[in-house]
Amino acid sequence: MSGRMTVEAANIHATAIVIGKTGLLFLGPSGSGKSSLAFSCLTAAKPLGLAAALVADDRVLITEHDGSIFAECPPSIAGLMEIRYTGIVRLPYVQKAEMHFAIRPVDPATAERLPPEDEQINVTGSIRLPLVRLSANSVNPLATIMAKIASSLE
Repeated sequence: MSGRMTVEAANIHATAIVIGKTGLLFLGPSGSGKSSLAFSCLTAAKPLGLAAALVADDRVLITEHDGSIFAECPPSIAGLMEIRYTGIVRLPYVQKAEMHFAIRPVDPATAERLPPEDEQINVTGSIRLPLVRLSANSVNPLATIMAKIASSLE
């Protein structure tokens, strides 16, 4: 047996995208708005001159390596995103990317108005990411996420 350790990827229900160099992992139950919010972020990035790509939609393989968290796309769904009520769309994608923040769509009618500062979420049993809560019907989700991320870095 060699000294190299193989890390088993966790297959989770999520959507992962990259905006610029920032990886965003959208978490939540089916129908909560993950894909729609991720798609809105991808389309909003282009006019701002930001590189934007899908990593994976619906199923994401998550691994941790040297303290960094990576999302990878199962080959069978590479470049495909399901937009509810619209169908499957083909998008520019990257096979694997580092993730920096978890985004959780929330229902404004039931969500806490002011969630805790520096909130984190368990992505898998041992992997945690800083959490950004976002209204599922946000008009400009990318601007909201960028504002929240910027304030968390101060």
